[in-house]
Amino acid sequence: MRILQITCLFFISITFALNAQEVNYNLTDFYKYNLELNEKVNQHFDALSDHQKVAQLIMPAIGPYGQTEATIDQLVKTDKIGGLLLLNGTKTEFTNWVKKYNEWNTASGSLPFLYSADAEASLVNRKIKNSTPVSKANTLKTKAEVKKVANIISNDLKEIGINYNFAPVVDMSPNKTVGWRSFGHEPDSVIPWSDAFIQETQKHNIIATAKHFPGHGYVEGDTHKKLVYIKGEMKEIKNYPPLIANGVMSVMIAHIAVENDTKFNTNGMPASISREIVTDLLRDSLNFRGLIVTDAMNMLGVSTIEGSNIKAIEAGVDILLMPLNAAKAHQEILEKYRADENFKATVDQSCKRIIRAKLCTEGALFPQ
Repeated sequence: MRILQITCLFFISITFALNAQEVNYNLTDFYKYNLELNEKVNQHFDALSDHQKVAQLIMPAIGPYGQTEATIDQLVKTDKIGGLLLLNGTKTEFTNWVKKYNEWNTASGSLPFLYSADAEASLVNRKIKNSTPVSKANTLKTKAEVKKVANIISNDLKEIGINYNFAPVVDMSPNKTVGWRSFGHEPDSVIPWSDAFIQETQKHNIIATAKHFPGHGYVEGDTHKKLVYIKGEMKEIKNYPPLIANGVMSVMIAHIAVENDTKFNTNGMPASISREIVTDLLRDSLNFRGLIVTDAMNMLGVSTIEGSNIKAIEAGVDILLMPLNAAKAHQEILEKYRADENFKATVDQSCKRIIRAKLCTEGALFPQ
């Protein structure tokens, strides 16, 4: 009997040791062909219910400009979200939320979250109170300063547990809404400095995001308040190919309409729900294979459009950021998922892309 107990303990120890030695990936693996990683993505995907697969695409916000903690608690307990934007709070508050939801997801065997923040150089100290002070983007003078700022921000994010930064702004500076948040109005600074910020961020295993596609710098108006238009040539598209070629992991789509462009006209709809912009232009023409996230879906540039959550996913986005009602968005998407094979295939593809990103940022937190 004693020998049998020792033998069982031995095999249990071996099992735990093998689990402990399981390969952890990082962001450099995301775009590489890796058979083992592909299999792990499929393994985790196959273990999810329809309900849980849909949840991966939904990212509400918590904080004064997002949902209450009680609302987020309920969404987490019912497996209706796959990530969380930490919006306007203190560093300590955010750290505690990440710890809490990590523990909940681990205990329930749920997939880990992507935790995001608007940690741009120009916004981070307002969005994350008590974060390390940095200079605003429009005051930086050299690429070395940009890298230093990105390093400081990334270290703060790592301490909190944030693995997804909605930065940098790669728009040109003329528009007053985004201008002070960008690196200037000349491509020879905006492109290399944006790339420097991205590379420094992703060295820390934090997803960086180029925004606001297809370009907010030359439009008039504020998408928080209304739908705005690019009238003719999309001049800022040229900012994206070098960043895509160098491995940026995420692109954020703006609620900006495009008119007078015969190939990519959005017909009076925002780019965030336009298949011409999200799939035909960004995915196919620019060959972007990373995560596509909407700008906040509660902004007036899109929130008044009926069925906007479904339309955004049909357009090809992977992550719905801040839908007006996350539980309702989940229900709508799940119903469509179960009724429409083409829509199901689109959601499944996004879900697998999100799982792959999660494995490359927080693989150690995955259920065994």
